[in-house]
Amino acid sequence: MGAAAIDLLYWRNVKQSGAVFSSVLLLLFSLTQFSVVSVGAYLALAALSASISFRIYKSVLQAVQKTDEGHPFKAYLEMEIALSQDQISKYADKILLYSNTCMKELRRLFLVQDLVDSLKFAVLMWLLTYVGALFNGLTLLILAVVSMFTLPVVYEKHQAQIDQYVGLIRTQVNSVVGKIQAKIPGAKRKEE
Repeated sequence: MGAAAIDLLYWRNVKQSGAVFSSVLLLLFSLTQFSVVSVGAYLALAALSASISFRIYKSVLQAVQKTDEGHPFKAYLEMEIALSQDQISKYADKILLYSNTCMKELRRLFLVQDLVDSLKFAVLMWLLTYVGALFNGLTLLILAVVSMFTLPVVYEKHQAQIDQYVGLIRTQVNSVVGKIQAKIPGAKRKEE
């Protein structure tokens, strides 16, 4: 993750983080009430209204002051916005690598290469059926955004206590997993 994203999530610049957080949250809450097409159309209309109003304002200002500043968005109109072949290739390579890694991992889990990992995956999928019954995808996305903007700051302020409790939980979970692995034949991991 880039330094700018980390600064955003840790609220280093409160105004910038607040603007991004509130904008994303407003967009997601809008999507809970309206379709994606409607939200996209409303956002496009708002942006178009703002730019047309600014263009008319600048034209009137130029006419009144008898100046010839030209088009107010001239710098942006002349800016190059095309993607290069290198950029597309770089992102395509990353997507390909990620896709291949995911497919290999899913193959390993579904074909039970390691019984313990496949059982963990089964438990996770079973738990996700309950999560899916309680929340829709958009609600989970809203919770994820809120968590992304709050949990890093909370962890940064209370790191010692959180690490202590996570250590206790990890010890208990490892103990339970060890007991289960001891009772299930063929579930013991091979020593690496």
